[in-house]
Amino acid sequence: MGEIVLVRHGQANTGAKTEAEYDRLSERGKTQAEWLGAWMAAHEAAFDLVLSGTMRRHLETAQAMGVRPERQDARLNEIDYFALVRDMETTHGVPEPETEAEFAAHAVQTFTAWHRAEIAGGEPFATFEARIKAVIEEAAVPGRRVLCVTSGGVISMALRIALGLDTERLAHVLVPIHNSSVHRFRVLEHGTYLASFNAIPHLDSPERAAFRTFT
Repeated sequence: MGEIVLVRHGQANTGAKTEAEYDRLSERGKTQAEWLGAWMAAHEAAFDLVLSGTMRRHLETAQAMGVRPERQDARLNEIDYFALVRDMETTHGVPEPETEAEFAAHAVQTFTAWHRAEIAGGEPFATFEARIKAVIEEAAVPGRRVLCVTSGGVISMALRIALGLDTERLAHVLVPIHNSSVHRFRVLEHGTYLASFNAIPHLDSPERAAFRTFT
């Protein structure tokens, strides 16, 4: 049996208004990644392959974790949600969300419009889905353990592919994904199956509650 472990990057630059501004870890994000790396060193067997996206926050997360990606793969890069936000406001008059509750509703509206090709964002929905499907399929080799450092949108799309989620439920799984969270897929000869979602064992203790972040 093989395994694919997807890790979301640590907290990035919250309050940013563009993808470029967002794409760096906060000090809290670096600490989250350091703690995750220490937890993995104590509890995980060695991985056969380590991958990451090419974004700065992916590479900073891997570095803080103490792992070195053997390959940086742009297919593991995040969607440009800032571009989708702009498209939603221009096309549908839907304003940028300002609270977590507003973001949850906005994500459903946005993913639905994106899937219907009513908005384009940085790339078509079908293109994003296809690249995630391709990189997961390549990683899914029975008997091999693969670690991927990536982003929440990529993880939610991997869940859509594995579980057959519609776009509303795709948005629903995106919203609660913690920074530096761990998501596992078991790889068998006849398929790839979700084994765990949104685990944060390195942040479970009460004194680390302030480090449980989503944005």
